[in-house]
Amino acid sequence: MLKLSRLTDYATLVLAHLASQPQRRHSAAEVAERTGLAGPTVSKVLKALARDGLVSSTRGATGGYALSRTAREITAADIIDAIEGPVAVTECSHEDGDCSLEAVCGVGQGWQRINRLIRGTLEQITLDELLRPATPLQWFPKGSFNPAADAGPERKA
Repeated sequence: MLKLSRLTDYATLVLAHLASQPQRRHSAAEVAERTGLAGPTVSKVLKALARDGLVSSTRGATGGYALSRTAREITAADIIDAIEGPVAVTECSHEDGDCSLEAVCGVGQGWQRINRLIRGTLEQITLDELLRPATPLQWFPKGSFNPAADAGPERKA
């Protein structure tokens, strides 16, 4: 199963809180209190998000953290990259991948195509869209996913 770490979930929650009041700075302690996350976890997440330029930090009495860009400019790919590193479904899907079977593998290009499609989708979905989903949460039984039905009103052709 492809699954992101819990830390990526937490990062999205932290960013959502910062996006709720983008005009002000938020302390790590306040973010922890408002999100229900542990203080050390929030600090770790904020440090990673700041390192990747998704949030800015200011020291001092009036300091704190704020989004570096609007919620419409931060993508799901940005969040994942900041916490997990680049998306790669297989070793050969990552530009720094080191697969010993690459020379004899007949499926590597197929996995690279899948990886590009996943990455492209993650780059299209913004934090703003994650905060305001167009439809209620749905679970898809194996084999029943219809990408056209899940595209949302602005993505349907």
